Amino acid sequence: MTSLRRRLLDDCFLHDKDRLRHDDALALLSERLQPIAGIEEVALEAALGRVLAVDVAAERDVPGFDNAAVDGYAFAHADLSPDGATVLEVSDRVAAGAAVPKPLRPRTAARIFTGAIMPQGADTVIMQEDVTRREEDGRAFVEIPAGLRRGANCRLAGEDVKAGEIAIAAGERLRPQELAKIASIGLDRVACRQRLKVAIASTGDELIRPGAAYAPGRVYDSNHYLLSSLLTTAGTDVVDLGILPDDPVVVRETLLSAGESVDILFTTGGASRGEEDHVVATLAEYGTLHAWQLAVKPGRPLAFGRIGDAAFLGLPGNPVAVMICFLLYARPMLAMLEGARWHPPQRYRIPAGFAIARKKPDRREFLRGWIEMEHGTAVLKRFPRDGSGLISSLTAADGLIEIAEEVTEVAEGDLLDFIPFPELGLTPR
Repeated sequence: MTSLRRRLLDDCFLHDKDRLRHDDALALLSERLQPIAGIEEVALEAALGRVLAVDVAAERDVPGFDNAAVDGYAFAHADLSPDGATVLEVSDRVAAGAAVPKPLRPRTAARIFTGAIMPQGADTVIMQEDVTRREEDGRAFVEIPAGLRRGANCRLAGEDVKAGEIAIAAGERLRPQELAKIASIGLDRVACRQRLKVAIASTGDELIRPGAAYAPGRVYDSNHYLLSSLLTTAGTDVVDLGILPDDPVVVRETLLSAGESVDILFTTGGASRGEEDHVVATLAEYGTLHAWQLAVKPGRPLAFGRIGDAAFLGLPGNPVAVMICFLLYARPMLAMLEGARWHPPQRYRIPAGFAIARKKPDRREFLRGWIEMEHGTAVLKRFPRDGSGLISSLTAADGLIEIAEEVTEVAEGDLLDFIPFPELGLTPR
């Protein structure tokens, strides 16, 4: 594990504002955080979802040679008649994968197949179904209609990637299309950032794991499965610390041990200032802790800091706040620590299919919602209840409806920003 002591300052999460606006919080993370993940060489087959650590440059052109894009006939465009159809003798046959063909004789065409090297002297290809073919005295001819543009159906050397060009830049998270591009330049291994090792712990004597017998006053720990799954979608290796009881000794020993063995530590609940919130006390005594009050609903209180060699993020205890805070702040934080380029989620302006009579100013709100068609127009619908413990609002939604700080009311038809969950890294339905 890479030591954060050398690479993250104790005050990297410190700020001097009573409340942080959403954009200010993201800007602070972007300004203060730097990659902590190490670098390792990975086989291309295992690189999906990994973050590229070093620029990948092409050693040669892609394609490496001019080639035919279709099955047909290759010829010199200059040999075509400007006044009508042109008849050319077929003088050669060029197959894909064959050696470099001999130069094309003037005023002839070569039978050519998709991917085959264009013969010297040819610059245009016509699809086989667009010609009329005939034979005379054992010789083959094709009639090429007028109107074909020069260079048609011909892929030029280097038109996709030129030799020496950066094919994929460091910091990109590798999707199937990036892997295909890397493969096209001939590499079977790439230098990637190591996966971040992230420990998670739920807190509170009231929590039990699913499968345990229910008793009054107990709550099944849904946050563990929510957070673990969210971290898996973010490409991290997850370590389960279990449920931390309201015991200061157990909390202290668990957090100190995790701080020496993981990159980042997440907790849910137990990060406020209550007398049973031993996470705060442990961080304050043995690490660093900065409480963030965000001008955001849901999820106002967040705790950032460090313990041992691990960065720390204390999320709220309510599931809705856990998920939204993770998507809005923890996911970009993880990307920056992993060395990935952070791409802000795309927002779509869509009319509201609901109204809000009054909204507090100076606070950004994220409602759970989806898109419906009404009278042929796409409109936003919101989950009808706002409680941050309502997991049903998460399962019903397809994304987040974002209402800016300056908005104090919403009328039906007002344009609002909608962020689909896939824009935040989640799998679509």
